[in-house]
Amino acid sequence: MSMVSEIMLDFAERTGLSPARSSPERYLWTDSFAVCNYLGLYRQTGDAQYRDLALRLVDQVHGVLGRHRPDDRRTGWISGLSEEEGQRHPAAGGLRIGKTMNERGPDEPFDDQLEWDRDGQYFHYLTQWMHALDCMSRVTSDLTFNRWAVELAKGVHARFAYELRRGEEKRLYWKMSIDLSYPLVPSMGHHDPLDGLITYAELQATHAQLSGQTAYQELSGEISDMARICAGGNWATDDALGIGGLLTAAYRIARLRDAGSDAGNFLETVLQDCLSSLASFSRRSSLGLPAEYRLAFRELGLSIGLQAIQELTELAGRYPDFFKKPLGRVNVKGFEPYLALIEMINAFWMKKKNQESAAWKEHRNINMVMLATSLAPDGYLSDP
Repeated sequence: MSMVSEIMLDFAERTGLSPARSSPERYLWTDSFAVCNYLGLYRQTGDAQYRDLALRLVDQVHGVLGRHRPDDRRTGWISGLSEEEGQRHPAAGGLRIGKTMNERGPDEPFDDQLEWDRDGQYFHYLTQWMHALDCMSRVTSDLTFNRWAVELAKGVHARFAYELRRGEEKRLYWKMSIDLSYPLVPSMGHHDPLDGLITYAELQATHAQLSGQTAYQELSGEISDMARICAGGNWATDDALGIGGLLTAAYRIARLRDAGSDAGNFLETVLQDCLSSLASFSRRSSLGLPAEYRLAFRELGLSIGLQAIQELTELAGRYPDFFKKPLGRVNVKGFEPYLALIEMINAFWMKKKNQESAAWKEHRNINMVMLATSLAPDGYLSDP
């Protein structure tokens, strides 16, 4: 935990969180994991400084990424709410990614390479932030964060989800403009609907648990949309970060089963796709290459996912009857040969010489935070 603490305190200083800077560096994906890491440190140590850093980071993300960019002619909350209303509903209009370049205008030509550096809103980043806010509510027992996450879910779902033709199955845009008025990349992210389904179900489960309103169904319509999009889906991938996310999804689905969520219906399929993805990755693995040819945060995402599967395996062992039916033909012991990758990945990226590579330095913040999560994943994998 001392190394994780060192990493996260350095991240706070490096990005202008603590001590606070007037122009902090905020990036939604990285900050989502960082909130969970601070909460994990708080739960492990009882030291209130980590809880306070998580609270400050939530406020900073909303204050920076919930508002228009400094180089934009528009000002104020991207939701269009007044200053006072925006403070009460800081994520109602979504949150910017935090990219270095401003978004592409609706009449500007598309450039595939340039688009990676342009701002906007990513659905899969937004679901990560919903998860972080939900973790805040579970750790603090304060429903405010969960309510903000539900508002975020409802607001962005209405803009990201669309029908090609009236009455047809909905799809999701992958990337939208800062104000959610037009799509920047219309194709659908491979795991976006699954992420949405699981995250929405978690939000409802947390609200029901903390409020005592067992019939809470605020996101039932959105969950139904996602379940229909997910039906018949094939989630297999050979991308390390994608596999890690899929492994984590399987664990989150397992945790939601007793809440009666529609997400539970997908557990066997997701686990089968996890196994085929790991087999494919192992055949093409880049883990033997030097650091300059590898992306740490993608590999660390895989490590986090494998640790989630360890948690799922323990659940299945403790409650064999509960998991027998949804696991179907999948034997969780099939994951055991891949668990050695956790230590292999973590050990490689903990070495200072590998952190001196250009590939590490180019993505230093996200690499630092994902390494901390991989070394101590409990904050991120906290129970729904």
